[in-house]
Amino acid sequence: QVQLVESGGGLVQPGGSQRLSCAASGSIFRINVMGWYRQAPGKERELVADITSSGSTSYADSVKGRFTISRDNPKNTVSLKMNSLKPEDTAVYYCNVAGVYSMSDQYWGQGTQVTVSS
Repeated sequence: QVQLVESGGGLVQPGGSQRLSCAASGSIFRINVMGWYRQAPGKERELVADITSSGSTSYADSVKGRFTISRDNPKNTVSLKMNSLKPEDTAVYYCNVAGVYSMSDQYWGQGTQVTVSS
């Protein structure tokens, strides 16, 4: 099994920055994809950004140019640097890893609240 521990989050003013981090632990040989999703009240969970083991990244259109995802493969960690935050970025952010023991498995963190408000 894989355990995910997230850190970061909290209250930030519009235009501010924040960094989320997630560490995966367990009997892990490799992780294919690591990413971040978010879910705002009344909305479905959506992909924010993800990164493959080779470093290929993808971003939601709403965060392109503002958010940067990175990972440390030996440490099994993934981070999300969020700049120029907007109130519409307010959501619970979830760490996700996929392709650990099979191509179809995936694991979720417990979620961390990010609130963008003045």
